[in-house]
Amino acid sequence: MSMYSSKKKATIATLMCASAMTLPGISSAQDNETINIGLNVSWPGFSFLEVARQKGLAGDHDLNLTIFEDPLGGHAALAAGQIDVYLSTAEYTPFAIERGTDTVLVSHLNISYGVDKVLIAEDMNAQELKGQKVGAPQAYIGEVLMGMWLDKEGLTPDDVEWVNLNADEAVGPVMSGDLAAAYMYEPWVTRVLENLDTAKIAADTSEPYYLDTGIFMDAMYMNKKFIKEHRKAAVDMIRARFDALQYWHDNTEEVNQLFSDYLQWPVADIESVVGTNGKYLEDGLYMLDFDETARICGALDGEPPHGIENGSIIQSVMRTNEWWVKLGLMDEVQDAEKGVDCSLIADLVDSGYSQSMSAR
Repeated sequence: MSMYSSKKKATIATLMCASAMTLPGISSAQDNETINIGLNVSWPGFSFLEVARQKGLAGDHDLNLTIFEDPLGGHAALAAGQIDVYLSTAEYTPFAIERGTDTVLVSHLNISYGVDKVLIAEDMNAQELKGQKVGAPQAYIGEVLMGMWLDKEGLTPDDVEWVNLNADEAVGPVMSGDLAAAYMYEPWVTRVLENLDTAKIAADTSEPYYLDTGIFMDAMYMNKKFIKEHRKAAVDMIRARFDALQYWHDNTEEVNQLFSDYLQWPVADIESVVGTNGKYLEDGLYMLDFDETARICGALDGEPPHGIENGSIIQSVMRTNEWWVKLGLMDEVQDAEKGVDCSLIADLVDSGYSQSMSAR
């Protein structure tokens, strides 16, 4: 094992322990029908349950939403039962399996359709990149994307110096020349490209090399105890999220403004992620409707979009795990089925719930 791998694993374990702290104002799910929901960073793709809260789409449930700017902190809170539901990216699932945490992936939500990118400060070849600093958040989607791009360029993780930075934190170091490359998403990509003439996009998740893996997804996780003790509420949360998606599809301008107010982003930045046609944005997100999600889970017949296979949610977790091993953050491939529970999606399908939507 390389020194890089040892340090990374130790750092991640420390972050997980440090993040598992009591959150003020959060009580258990059964109190007053309150469901505690975590959002992984300030991001429109994770904010549809705020739409459900404001528009009364969650039935008798009160939704208590908390934004975690530390992605691992949200996963730690979910594992500890401090939140019941966590909207995050799907690549964390193998870590949850390895650690035996009380959490499970219950649904994919949308596809990264080019919104996630690797940006280089100036045009350079692989040999020139060796020994340089690259920015990416540890144990997060950006590290997978950066690792896959480096691998494609013929480089290993040990060939570069990694700096643990979220996309917004990497803007300054890229602009100042401290980073040779960084993982970014909108609106931060545009911030750099408009102010640094030499900057270029080296990779993005709309490319088949990345898109076809099924790795780069936003997803919904739940605490297993919450599912066991409040199964109806768990199903209701998935329904509420997709009902909110339908509301966005039908009232896109209104909801994009809602996202803007909630996240304190300019509307233009919201639109640079989710678009204005109620379905997808090239170089942004592709919103999976419920039927597409159910097909990825294998709970409904038919083919999912973009070449993704029916029932491939398990396979995507396995592929992610393989990349974590390659990047040195995990030692072996886990049983992917232990980290996924599509039974809630199946319950909704069996109840007759259906949703199919196209761009307006």
